[in-house]
Amino acid sequence: MLSNRSMAPGIIIPVLSYPDVGKASDWLCSAFGFIERLRIADHRIQLRLGNASVILSLGALPSDVVARSKATHSIMVRVEDVDGHFQRAKANGAMILHEPQLFPYGEKQYSAEDIGGHIWVFSESVADVDPADWGGDLLER
Repeated sequence: MLSNRSMAPGIIIPVLSYPDVGKASDWLCSAFGFIERLRIADHRIQLRLGNASVILSLGALPSDVVARSKATHSIMVRVEDVDGHFQRAKANGAMILHEPQLFPYGEKQYSAEDIGGHIWVFSESVADVDPADWGGDLLER
């Protein structure tokens, strides 16, 4: 799997919504020992604990997805071939929320809802991008 400095380490990464990601980060770091890895303005923070990651987000999901599903979190999964994964999910009846899309932070992603109403974001690293190139602040080198 391609390494990308802009992407949180790990294969499965929970994305949790908080009304104040800075306050949530401070608390999670103090209470549970997480370490801030990457800060993206005031709306997204990547935390690390050992070799695991969690992403804190001001609104973890697009508003159209929240309105439809009432979801408050998503699970991000890193895969080798996001297009192939997308085709498999679609062929097996996954409700596709967003088709594969390239992002400036070096990831190609799509999202789907499972049969239980859980939101999954599948992501493939397509480039190693310095977070400073798109407005992120990499705190852990």
